[in-house]
Amino acid sequence: MYALFDTDCTMPVTIQPAIVRDMASLAHHAMLIEVYTTPKPGLVDRANNGSHRDMTVTTFEHSAEAIAPWLALFTQTGIDSANLPANQLLPMLRPHGKQCERDMLLATAGVNTHKGMLFSLALLCAAAGRLWQQGKILNQQTVCQQVARATEGLVQRELATNAQPKTAGERFFHQHGLTGVRGEVESGFSTVREYSLPVYANAIAHGADRNSALLEVMLTLLAHNNDTNLVARGGIDGLHYVQQQAKAITQQTPFLSIERMRALQHLDQQLIARNLSPGGSADLLAVTWLLHQLDR
Repeated sequence: MYALFDTDCTMPVTIQPAIVRDMASLAHHAMLIEVYTTPKPGLVDRANNGSHRDMTVTTFEHSAEAIAPWLALFTQTGIDSANLPANQLLPMLRPHGKQCERDMLLATAGVNTHKGMLFSLALLCAAAGRLWQQGKILNQQTVCQQVARATEGLVQRELATNAQPKTAGERFFHQHGLTGVRGEVESGFSTVREYSLPVYANAIAHGADRNSALLEVMLTLLAHNNDTNLVARGGIDGLHYVQQQAKAITQQTPFLSIERMRALQHLDQQLIARNLSPGGSADLLAVTWLLHQLDR
């Protein structure tokens, strides 16, 4: 695994404006809603542990509880950075993020449950705090723009410049051009904005409950997200297999249908048999739900 945060920090006590409490609550709920969405192919959910032998729903709950206090600090960091250039936000976040990762690992006995999601949620919380302090409109578009500005050049700095890649992220970039979570945040969550947010909004507009709507999101992400977690477990062929299977389900089953639910359950068994876990898509599912709330 590669470090998304670095250096040390302890969490200060601060008086919290409403935006801090609201964003922390939304981000915490997003983590729980992701794990509770069922059935998610290859992933931990209420039905089974997917392709994971070291994680359960309880592990994710403990992880989310450990991360929750830090979400407020990420938002406060955005407030504190409001008068600084956007490119100074990520360096301000990283010390807090590293300590938050340590708290997560303590709560899960060393299991990495939310590392990638934590990186995305930290940036979203901070972007919201920054916008609020600047007195600007806070919605899906403006928050994603803030994240993109804060992480401009991240892929080039942390993935492209190393001619001899050492981390998994660097190898996947040099071998396959995959940018992982870094590319997603630098693009302002382009995969979420282009694919999963419209699908979620459409499902809700058709009267779907949250779980059914998020399963449509999951299927869409499996079809379109270049998930480096799948490459880590199954190589580039594992990624292509999942994308092809998801696209076939989309084409062959009706939207929000029982047939589609059964197809997802079948794909779950296929991914478990192949030891494939689309963790990157699970992270973007949580991001999708959180961003949807901002425009409500």
